[in-house]
Amino acid sequence: MTTPKQATQAQAIPRPETGYRVAFVKPKEHYRRLKKEIDGAIGECLTEGDLIHRRQLFDFEKHLAEYVGTRYAVGLNSGYHALHFSLLACGVGPGDEVITVAHTFAASVSAIVHCGATPVLVDVGEDFNMDVASLDRYITPKTKAIIPVHLNGRLCDMEAIQNLCKKRGLLLIEDACQALGATFQGKMGGSFGHGCFSFYPFKALGGFGDGGAITTNDPHVARVATLLRYNGEDRETGEFHYHGYTALLDNVQAAVLDVKLRHFPNWVEHRRRMADLYKSELATVSQVRVPHFPDPRFRDSFQNYVIRAQDRDALRAHLRQEGIETLVSWAKPLWKHPALGLGEPKLPMTEAVCREVISLPMSAETTEEDVTLTSRAIRNFYARQ
Repeated sequence: MTTPKQATQAQAIPRPETGYRVAFVKPKEHYRRLKKEIDGAIGECLTEGDLIHRRQLFDFEKHLAEYVGTRYAVGLNSGYHALHFSLLACGVGPGDEVITVAHTFAASVSAIVHCGATPVLVDVGEDFNMDVASLDRYITPKTKAIIPVHLNGRLCDMEAIQNLCKKRGLLLIEDACQALGATFQGKMGGSFGHGCFSFYPFKALGGFGDGGAITTNDPHVARVATLLRYNGEDRETGEFHYHGYTALLDNVQAAVLDVKLRHFPNWVEHRRRMADLYKSELATVSQVRVPHFPDPRFRDSFQNYVIRAQDRDALRAHLRQEGIETLVSWAKPLWKHPALGLGEPKLPMTEAVCREVISLPMSAETTEEDVTLTSRAIRNFYARQ
C-alpha cells in the first residue's frame, strides 16, 4: 500500500480500483499474524498506564542494543531525529561540512542542514551506496563527519570508510535506517559508528506510527540524545541541560517494536530467500540488473528489492496493469528540488539510478507466488519488446 510519506519520494501511478494481485507490502496480513502478541503488548501498556518513558521503552532499547551489538540504544520518534541528535551530540554545527550521498531520502541531508552545517554530496556506486573511492577528494579542512547511507538493506564498505575516518580524524555516523539486520564482515550495521535507525511502519522493523533510535558505544552520545529527546530534561533529577526537542519514542510503539524484534531475525532470513528467488527468476532478463553483488564480506537484509531496469517507467506501467504494486525511490535526484538549495553537483551514477531503479514487492509477508508472478510479468514485458 503506497502511503502519503512514500508519495513524496515515489513516482506515483494511480491504484486500480480492484487493488493489486501482488501488494508492495501487506500491513493487514502482518498484523493478523502477530495480532495476539501485539494486542497483548498494547493492552499491557494501556492497562498499566505505561504511556511515556516507562519499562517497555527501556526493554526495547536494551534488546535493540543487544541485537545490533552496541552498549546503548536510545529510542526516538523518527530516523530523522536519530540523525539530527547524533550530529548535535558529536558537536557538528555552523562552519562544518558533512559528507553524504544524494541518493537517499531528504532527511539524511536535512539533518545536516538543521545543525547549521553544510552537506557535501558524493556519488554512489553500482550497489547504490557511497562511492568510497571518491571520498578522499571531497575532504577539506572543514570536513567534520561522514554519513554513509546503507541503502536497501546493504551496508557500505565500512572497512574503507572506518579507515578513512581514522586517518583523517573524522566522525562516523551511520544512516542505517534501511539496514537493520545487514552485516559487513559479520558485524551489524549501526555498530561501526553512531547508528541511526527508522521504525517507520513499512520498514522491515516498523511500528504503527513513526519511530527511530540511535545505537552507539559512546556514553556521551547516548546521554546527550537521551536528554535532547525529552526537551533537554534529565527525567531522574528534573534538571534541564539543553533547549531540547520533543522526540521520545512512546511506550506503546516501543512495546510493539519489542514484540516484532523477537521475530525480526526470521523475517530477515525470509527476505533473503525471496531475494534469491527473484535473482533466479530474473536471471535471463538482460534488460534488468538485480541487486546481488559478488563480495562475501557483505550479507544484505533486503529492506527493499531494487532492480535497475531499461524503460523503467514503461515497465512500471505494465506491472500496474498486471496488478503488481511497485515503488520508485527517487525519480528525481535530491539536488533537483530547488527549494533544498543543494547546488548542482555532478553525480552521474546518482542521475542514472534515479532513471532506472524500481522497487519490487518485498516484505515479511511476500510469498514465493508473489515473486513468481512479478518476475513473470517482467519477463513478459521485455519479451514483447
